[in-house]
Amino acid sequence: MPELFVSAFITLFVVIDPPGCAPIYAGLTKNATNAQARNMALRATAIAAVILLIFAFFGEALLSALHIELDSFRIAGGLMLFWIAFEMVFEKRTQRRTERADKISANPEVEDVSVFPMAMPMLAGPGAIAAVMLLMNEADTAAQTLEVFAALGLVLAITAIALMAAGPLIRLLGDKVEAVITRLLGVLLAALAAQYVLDGLRGAFGIDV
Repeated sequence: MPELFVSAFITLFVVIDPPGCAPIYAGLTKNATNAQARNMALRATAIAAVILLIFAFFGEALLSALHIELDSFRIAGGLMLFWIAFEMVFEKRTQRRTERADKISANPEVEDVSVFPMAMPMLAGPGAIAAVMLLMNEADTAAQTLEVFAALGLVLAITAIALMAAGPLIRLLGDKVEAVITRLLGVLLAALAAQYVLDGLRGAFGIDV
């Protein structure tokens, strides 16, 4: 299996975090019908895909317009991903997502949660955007670019399935199992984030760290 595909899949899966988004989505759509919940899940995933693809194609041009070097973005993106990993390990990210979801669900006027908060910022948040841009920079050939897109497509497909099966999935896994999975993924993401920072330091300072 191509190395970049594996790295991209793991990174995007951990950052987007389908197992972590599923219980939040289940709570947001508890009063919706099965058809409504399914449609919102598909719509949220599609909108997130469009947002991430825009940054995948035009993110580097945006950095150039702002006079930001890619190595600087690698370091900043790695630190951002490391912070996400820290919050995952200590359950801060899940707590914040739950609080945001509670505020949305407490408002009876809010019915469609596909755009906010699901597509943005839960699925296509700053961490996912940074990860996509970093991975696109790692792709040196057209084949490697396709690997990144394939990994993104697979993660988003898994996310859509997880959201549509959110209710049964939560009953199957339980809160404790979901917490263990989130923490394990957080540790893995921390290692990947550290690698991004090291790559950025090598490129920016020409040192071997």
